[in-house]
Amino acid sequence: MRVAVCQLNSRDDRDQNLRVARGLLERAAAAGAELAVLPEYVDYLGPGKTAPKPEPIDGEFAQFFGRAARELGIWVHAGSFHEIGPDEEHTYNTTLIFSPQGELAATYRKIHLYDVEITGRVSYQESRSVSPGDRTVVADVAGVPTGLSICYDLRFPELYRRLAVDGARVLVVPAAFMMHTGRDHWEVLLRARAIENQCYVIAAAQIGDHEPSRTCFGRSMVIDPWGTVLAQAPDDITIATADVDLSRLEKIRSELPSLANRRL
Repeated sequence: MRVAVCQLNSRDDRDQNLRVARGLLERAAAAGAELAVLPEYVDYLGPGKTAPKPEPIDGEFAQFFGRAARELGIWVHAGSFHEIGPDEEHTYNTTLIFSPQGELAATYRKIHLYDVEITGRVSYQESRSVSPGDRTVVADVAGVPTGLSICYDLRFPELYRRLAVDGARVLVVPAAFMMHTGRDHWEVLLRARAIENQCYVIAAAQIGDHEPSRTCFGRSMVIDPWGTVLAQAPDDITIATADVDLSRLEKIRSELPSLANRRL
């Protein structure tokens, strides 16, 4: 299965962000991708006061990407968006996956919320406005068991181990990883999740400056179960493609059966 990671610089213009996302999906389809993955908050990354209203999972956001999947004939992982939450003060940070028929195939709500205080650099409390999800999801994407996660989830290896134990062969990470952490941790953590769970990792990221005072690292990439980076996007709005080879995955798992040999 050929996959594509789509790297965006989403800002405070939702219509423009969606136009760019659609263009990248078209490029992915033209490159032969069966699955294209978009980054976290693909439709809007800007000041909270001008953010679009949260939507249900069958709202305009879903209709846009469901239509794109159907018209392009590919699987579309629509990054994430603000879904209507449990109360007026909180949304969910939610992933939707659409089949080539445009049907909603899977939904995942981000479990780990980015509550961080780094003196002099960042003060961000995602939990002030977002509620966590409460279930892990392994979706069937073109016959491939695919474990879902979002951004800050990447720092919690127990999530990915559960996904692997539940059958995942591919792990997907849409993200808006910030520059000051991304330059040191992004690739290291992605490769670790691939190696320790003997899975392919598909990570689509935001790139560049966003309001208010936020810069994302980018470097979207695809990593194989040995930890080899198969494709990496440059520092631009673009796509990168790679092939997921399940026979290579099974060979790695049989020759070095660390997943099967676990004791805890």
